[in-house]
Amino acid sequence: MRPAYRTTLLASLLALVCAGVLWAAYDWFQGRYLRAFSSHTAVFSGDPLRLPDNLAGPGAIRLVHFWDPACPCNVGNQQHLTEMVEHYVPQGVEFYAVQKPGSHGQLPSTLSSLKTITILPGSEQIPASPAVAIWDRSGKLAYFGPYSEGLTCNSSNSFIEPILQALNEGRAVNATHTLAVGCYCPWPVDTNLETKK
Repeated sequence: MRPAYRTTLLASLLALVCAGVLWAAYDWFQGRYLRAFSSHTAVFSGDPLRLPDNLAGPGAIRLVHFWDPACPCNVGNQQHLTEMVEHYVPQGVEFYAVQKPGSHGQLPSTLSSLKTITILPGSEQIPASPAVAIWDRSGKLAYFGPYSEGLTCNSSNSFIEPILQALNEGRAVNATHTLAVGCYCPWPVDTNLETKK
């Protein structure tokens, strides 16, 4: 074989192998990390929710973040939640987290300041996560529902920031029943109710 032909053949084979490796890496990444967004409709009702006795009653505005470590939808709101913590904690808002019962995992380090509530009365009846509940200064539930509609949440499409702003200004808010379409994962139902059937 001529040297030029051999060099061209070797370069072509090398390019083909590189293209194959890149395609395999892309396919692996897509299969492992990218998921199709499937919107779900969820009806959120805050009627059964109650703060634990040690947090109930008058006090600071309290935001409770409901999350499931296995739910890919959490990723869409964690950065926004971090920004809200940074903005509203200096204004006296207290942030808490309730993890899906029976799940294992922890919040990212940027959300390590959220206080954990192990048992929140009524939380077994919420329909989906991620979700948020906000109690006003008088201890009344002001909002229960999702962070936003759609796949991700940020300050431009968030339901939460206008609620916190209104409560900080002393205005009353009553938004405890919400219908939304977005990225949500099912929350477990009360197993005691299932065994009674």
